[in-house]
Amino acid sequence: MPLSDRDYMRNAPPERRGPQRFRFSAGFSLDALWVLIGLNLLIFLITIIWGRGILYIDGVTNVIYKMHYYLGLIPAIFGERVWTLLTAMFVHADFWHLLFNMFALFFFGRVLKQMVGQRSFLLVYFVGGIVGNILYLVLNLDSGIPLVGASGAIYAIAGTLVLMVPKMRVLFWGIIPMPLWVFVVVFLIILSLPGIVDSNIAWQAHFGGLAVGLIAGYFFRRRILPLVYYQ
Repeated sequence: MPLSDRDYMRNAPPERRGPQRFRFSAGFSLDALWVLIGLNLLIFLITIIWGRGILYIDGVTNVIYKMHYYLGLIPAIFGERVWTLLTAMFVHADFWHLLFNMFALFFFGRVLKQMVGQRSFLLVYFVGGIVGNILYLVLNLDSGIPLVGASGAIYAIAGTLVLMVPKMRVLFWGIIPMPLWVFVVVFLIILSLPGIVDSNIAWQAHFGGLAVGLIAGYFFRRRILPLVYYQ
């Protein structure tokens, strides 16, 4: 009897696969999470090197980074720069803004990518970031202040995870253990509310991204968690 006809060969378990990556013919592969982090770091470096300039809109003068003008989302002149709905996600205000966002992207992003795959991870990231930017744009149509940062996309990732694995243990600043849902409610939602958060924080982008994440988490939970249990 050939091996292929034996029961234990016909019913062999499926081959386990590692994390998905973009693969090229030469065997080179790219991990989406590290590509996103790398792009954010590169653009921040260019932002610092290129320096600042003067932005003049409707009689108001601001000194801003030149990259914020070309890639940041400025509602008052959005019609002239529609690409900024996407590019604003890769520009950051300062080093600490970049550090916090990349820290959160790495730790939350790698968990979500392992659970739903690279393509779904990227879909959540970009849809969450863009929807967050749209909400900020709609609620601040006359603003001449650039919106920058990946916070909307990161809130989308966190929102997805909080519905899929609400009890997952996280360490706030690497010290304080707590369930993921507590971290999201206390440190992401409450600290984004108008009147509590600094006026320079785009809470609209945060909540837009979070809404996308909660919707995505609901569908992923129904599709994935019946097959594999995550604590």
